[in-house]
Amino acid sequence: MKIFQRAEIEAVIRQPEAIAAIAAGFVAYSKGEVTVPPVGYLGFTHPPGDLHIKYGHIRGDAVCVVKIATSFYDNPKLGLSSSGGLMLVFSARTGVPEVALIDGGFLTDFRTAAAGAVAAQHLAPKNLRAIGIIGAGIQARLQLDLLRQVTPCRRAIVWARDPEKARAYQIEGFTIEVAASVAELAARSNLIVTTTPANEILLRAEDVRPGTHITAVGADSPGKQELDPALFARAEVLAVDSRLQCFDHGDSSHALRLSFASRERFVELGELIADPRLARTREDQITIADLTGLAVQDIQIAKLALAGLGRNPAV
Repeated sequence: MKIFQRAEIEAVIRQPEAIAAIAAGFVAYSKGEVTVPPVGYLGFTHPPGDLHIKYGHIRGDAVCVVKIATSFYDNPKLGLSSSGGLMLVFSARTGVPEVALIDGGFLTDFRTAAAGAVAAQHLAPKNLRAIGIIGAGIQARLQLDLLRQVTPCRRAIVWARDPEKARAYQIEGFTIEVAASVAELAARSNLIVTTTPANEILLRAEDVRPGTHITAVGADSPGKQELDPALFARAEVLAVDSRLQCFDHGDSSHALRLSFASRERFVELGELIADPRLARTREDQITIADLTGLAVQDIQIAKLALAGLGRNPAV
């Protein structure tokens, strides 16, 4: 089995190709072309963290992928990254393990940010005043960095629980301003991305202005929540990466439980990409994309890495 380390992997991943690959993966998933077993999950409280196991196979692919990813939120205090993990690539013909991508969580972080760019590409209003980023960690930085591929807006407003981290937040090519509160951020932005491991409401319904798109990526496991469930009643387009996952543990699950939305109102992002009529139809609409992270994203980003590393996954 060939082993590749993070530096080798990072060197071959490009933003435009990753965004296109993730979009294609969403479409394949919504068409029923992907086998995705239930997510494996371990939650930790002392210290706070979680471990996810996601795996699957796209019909016709020569490989299948098993991904293990960790997020331990106190790691920066120890001088460690909050993200970790690896991806294992197996032959779908023989079951033989072919490649280990020891990426340290990079591929998971990158494919999550690419999904955010896909959501914004299809749902954000055309005329952006500013991009609001809630959080200042690894994902908060990657989300804004990849948004450069789908919007010309280069003004961002950031809010984080730790004001020092918010002040230190910088992304090349963007003008960054720090908001004193989430309410202030919402008042000044019409594309908002939430990137935290919060387990309580951060973005309140009454603070979101008409014409805003929200991409929520933090509620990727049970108990997490970033969005006010009442916001789903105000929004006219409710997109999810997976109905199955988001109804179980995404921000959407809280809205469903409290009857702020019905299951029939949700559209999967892959369906929306395939049929743009399901997306935003007016500039004054509020839209939401709830992203819990799918194994098909891991498959797609792993295949992209393999191609860049000279291990053509089609062979």
